[in-house]
Amino acid sequence: MVTTEVKPRRSGFATFLLVICAIALVAAALIRLLGIDGTRYMIAATSLTPYIAVAGLLIGLGALFRRRWAVGLTMTLVAVVLVANVAPRAFPDSRPNGVGQQVRLMTANLLTGIADAEFIVKEVKARGVDILTMQELTPDMVRDLDRAGLDQVLPSRVFLAEPGGSGSGIASKFPLARRNLTPPSTLQQAAALVDLPGKDIEVVSVHPLPPVVPEGPEAWQRELAGLPSPDSTGAIRVLAGDFNATLDHVGITRLLNKGYVDAADQAGKGLIHTWPGNSGVWPPPVTIDHVLVDSKCPVDTVDVFDVPGSDHRAVVTQFVVPRL
Repeated sequence: MVTTEVKPRRSGFATFLLVICAIALVAAALIRLLGIDGTRYMIAATSLTPYIAVAGLLIGLGALFRRRWAVGLTMTLVAVVLVANVAPRAFPDSRPNGVGQQVRLMTANLLTGIADAEFIVKEVKARGVDILTMQELTPDMVRDLDRAGLDQVLPSRVFLAEPGGSGSGIASKFPLARRNLTPPSTLQQAAALVDLPGKDIEVVSVHPLPPVVPEGPEAWQRELAGLPSPDSTGAIRVLAGDFNATLDHVGITRLLNKGYVDAADQAGKGLIHTWPGNSGVWPPPVTIDHVLVDSKCPVDTVDVFDVPGSDHRAVVTQFVVPRL
């Protein structure tokens, strides 16, 4: 008796979909790995790199299971490369030795001044915050913060409060002196020298224009490029705020290559989302609020939490300013 093996029929439509997915994955990977900003749509896609990596890996493995060898192997290998770039953010790096002044810094986007001022001041007190950087700081919000007692716990300030979403500010328990550390930008980016016991630091409240505005990403690219590099001979610098960029965007990658480290990445919390706050599944949550510290500063802790009334989550980090 002769038997013949009947091969299962392959769906041409399923193969077509897998090929489309593979092309999209390879394109997204090239944009990310080659550091290409491109259009605002390409920039938005780059912010989804962690999701793309996981989805590509799952689809690639599924394709291999269904014996679509070429497509499955291509997707799996490309996805593994992306995962290798993203996964380390979920694991803490070894903390370098460093002795000096401990600083606890909090950054919060106040959503055109409608965030809950009392909650912010309560968290500043409860968490022992030394320096607070704020974006979208309005004159009304300044009054609300002072009524809630911010001026009593962080009396020094460099505030560039404006109506709408363009204001910015820094409040501190240590004396502040205003600095101009960035070129003129669409949104205010307050900067100050913080007079710490021992080595001083310079802090910038970062807020470049979002890249997805109809005018295009040129202002976002220019303003990220205008952020100051670490100063090897002067004050240690810290960039804290709403970068409107993830660690996968070339603007932040360049800053890290110049000598900054992302505090959340160092603490193993680099994949915790900061926007939108109280998020569901759409828009996909992403990490666009950061604290970048000079690589000479050991990072101890990072915490991310919701702020009532704001569409961003706040970030609090504790780091050490070494005695140099």
